[in-house]
Amino acid sequence: MSVGRVGGTDSRSPCGSAGASVTSGATSRRVRRGGESVRDTTPAIVIGVDLGTTSTKAVAYDINGDQVAHHSVGYPLDEPQPGWAEQDPHAIYAAVVESIRTVAAELAGRPVAGLSFSSAMHSLIGLDAAGHPLTPSITWADSRAARQAERLRAVPSGLALHRRTGTPIHPMAPLPKLLWYAEQEPVLFATVAHWVGIKDWVLLRLCEVLMTDHSIASATGLMDIFQLAWDAEALGIARITEEQLPELVPTTTVLPGLTPEAAAATGLPRDTPVVVGAGDGPLANLGLGAVAPGVMACSIGTSGALRVMVEHPGVDPLGGVFCYALTEHRWVVGGAINNGGIVLGWAGDALAPELGDNAEEELLALAAQAPVGSGGLIMLPYLLSERAPHWNALPRGAFVGLTHGHRRAHLVRAALEGVCQQLALVLASVRAAGNEVREIRASGGFARSPLWRQMLADVLGMPVRFPAGHEGSGFGAALLGMQALGLVASIDVAADLVEISETVRPDPAASATYAALLPLFSELYDALVPTFTSLRRLAPGLPSEPNPTPPPS
Repeated sequence: MSVGRVGGTDSRSPCGSAGASVTSGATSRRVRRGGESVRDTTPAIVIGVDLGTTSTKAVAYDINGDQVAHHSVGYPLDEPQPGWAEQDPHAIYAAVVESIRTVAAELAGRPVAGLSFSSAMHSLIGLDAAGHPLTPSITWADSRAARQAERLRAVPSGLALHRRTGTPIHPMAPLPKLLWYAEQEPVLFATVAHWVGIKDWVLLRLCEVLMTDHSIASATGLMDIFQLAWDAEALGIARITEEQLPELVPTTTVLPGLTPEAAAATGLPRDTPVVVGAGDGPLANLGLGAVAPGVMACSIGTSGALRVMVEHPGVDPLGGVFCYALTEHRWVVGGAINNGGIVLGWAGDALAPELGDNAEEELLALAAQAPVGSGGLIMLPYLLSERAPHWNALPRGAFVGLTHGHRRAHLVRAALEGVCQQLALVLASVRAAGNEVREIRASGGFARSPLWRQMLADVLGMPVRFPAGHEGSGFGAALLGMQALGLVASIDVAADLVEISETVRPDPAASATYAALLPLFSELYDALVPTFTSLRRLAPGLPSEPNPTPPPS
């Protein structure tokens, strides 16, 4: 495999255009939906491919937003050392190929207008000159670069760098990870020819081009979001050159097709157009139909996030939010938290192990037995450290306010309330950045729980709307691909394609209780930072296993 760069105008089509192969042999007609004019190219469809943290999903959609076929393939997240979280790039590529091949087979000969990609953000892979990985894919969950991130945050230029690149100075980001490699693996660092993200490498395998889109690049800490160019100061800090990075291209860039090997592996024609796509966060907004200013997307899966789409890039003065690209004229501002549904899983393991696996319903029923506010018990849910709005890998979880009267139900409920309160801090930071939030749309595993849905609305103090069908970045990738291929006039059609099935309104009394507790929740972080610092210093010397039980005398 050779590493090539896209050059000239022949290698990609501009936004809104596509080659003749896109609509060849299709019956075209015009339909109108919600004031938008849409070209219906029956039976052409687009496959959205979403490279997630634990699996890759390929989902085929038609331009009416109907799902036609889908398949997912899982892979492990390796943790060879505490704080490390990495994956095998080859396993992810194999999952991409298998998921596409399976969906293509399910389509039974229906023409595919194109592929369009979504990917988890912040990944980093070192390649040799031939494009072969020299490192694993270091994921967003990896915190090995915590000390490098703290050093960068502490210097006066740290906040300016965050505001210029849109990416918080945090160990999740490639910038501190690169500095870690330079300091901890200097021999390996010197041999790397190219530094890329996982989607960049997959596209290199599929199409033999070395490129990264503005969305993925805006989450590296290496790109100036105002100039849409690699940032010279950031590259200097990371000790790399622009030649070691992929070419920057718009998310709607269309590649002319697949390599012969990729076509054979996926079962698609060689001339199948490939849309470069974007990061999973911005595309999740698109998949929820949260595309208009003031409409926020909320997701709670293993982790959680709040994002609102804006027309111009920008970060608040205190650096509490990120700003990532979707297209040249659409950006998302928001914050992600490390601890979402994983907190409920921990509560089951630690507080109710007798319930066994898959005890989510029993745990939620237990939490419902405790009152709003958990009787004055507050949990900081920082089991996996934390991101927004403090962007510090230091904190640990804590229960505060525990009394003799608290029971297991209070602890479980306080854990759920802590997740929602952390999202409330993110919401405040988004507003502090000057963004209006007038509507919230939510998705994720938590949405199966009426208790958690109501709790989120109560804590955020706003109605929360839940879509009936489409959600997630796979659908967003397909929609972005449809715009890039000229199948829809604009991604704005997402607002009409996503149907809202339920709106949960906050209970006034519960909202008042949570509003009174939020300042206390916020203050606890600052109050405990010295304790978190001391614990990190002491942790390496503390026993990791219990002392052996002495034999009976």
